Amino acid sequence: MSSDFEKTVNELQASIMEDARKVYSEKVIERWLNPRNQGEVRNADGFAKIKGPCGDTMQISFKVKGGRLSRIKFMTDGCASSIAAGSMATELAQGDKLEEAAKISQQMILEGLDGLPEKSVQCALLASNTLKKAIKNYFDSKKNNPAKQRYKE
Repeated sequence: MSSDFEKTVNELQASIMEDARKVYSEKVIERWLNPRNQGEVRNADGFAKIKGPCGDTMQISFKVKGGRLSRIKFMTDGCASSIAAGSMATELAQGDKLEEAAKISQQMILEGLDGLPEKSVQCALLASNTLKKAIKNYFDSKKNNPAKQRYKE
């Protein structure tokens, strides 16, 4: 009985991967199955959470050290494209100065993933916008509490 179940599961997984390869690049599939920087940074210096037009929610949190993103993570409740886009956005931003990370665009994320299907390009925009909002949150918190600047960096 268990071998029939395992055979069915293996066939289903093979079918899913075959279908995925028709739609997604290998970079998207890799980041969907093995996302980089997934999770949440505790006591984050910057944080944002945005719900996209398709209903996916993305969250980005990070720590800053010496004016650079020293640790950055994302979480999403979205599809393979959202997972891949969040992973790519954080990969591109890791170690960057905040001003440089704020320039990471939808197009840069799409290029890093070797593209997304037309119906999923908004996932890259969601990742870019969430990153920008988290960086804005960081700078806004410094304006509201200048003493925090001395102790965080």
